[in-house]
Amino acid sequence: MAKMKCPEEIAAHLVEISKGFYLRGWVSGTSGNFSAVVKRDPLVLAMSASGADKEILSPEQILLIDDQCNVISERAAKPSAESPLHTRLAREFGTGAVLHTHSVWSTTLSELEAAKGGVAIEGYEMLKGLTNVQTHEHREWLPIVENSQDMIALAEMVSRTLRNSPAAHGFLLRRHGLYTWGSDLDEAKRHVEILEFLLEATGRLRMMKQGEC
Repeated sequence: MAKMKCPEEIAAHLVEISKGFYLRGWVSGTSGNFSAVVKRDPLVLAMSASGADKEILSPEQILLIDDQCNVISERAAKPSAESPLHTRLAREFGTGAVLHTHSVWSTTLSELEAAKGGVAIEGYEMLKGLTNVQTHEHREWLPIVENSQDMIALAEMVSRTLRNSPAAHGFLLRRHGLYTWGSDLDEAKRHVEILEFLLEATGRLRMMKQGEC
């Protein structure tokens, strides 16, 4: 199990990740949200505040929230509306960090592949960057979950979906973006980088093939 960091270290790491993702076009404006477990019992997450611009995210915009998504730090900000997804993943699946991006490729492919229920990716060397994947012949299945503004219902739908796809390293919300996770922030960040690369490669290859018709 990854060693827990103090809230200040986690906040600084989240800010660093946020600015890096912004520069790569994965969290434009106020899109996306990030969290990391501060402690397990009782569950406390450090999480980006609602409406925070990811280019200029500051440590003061990283809130501490409890299992019920209540802010327990002394900061006058609201937690992200998607906090229930983060707490559910941490509680039920043991994630140490959850990162959610809104890239063009994850958003468009989540719509194009919605009828199939997910995006299948295989044959790429980059797949070996995902935890417990040893070969490029691995077939990664990213389930697509229908988006909803009812976050409690959405969290339940995500939970059901992941129980049916226990090997998945992430999922897509339709017309919304990518969710992935890790045992800690470093692993979660790596999974974002790998999956965003693979989604872009998949999307670009599809465009090239269509251009040949």
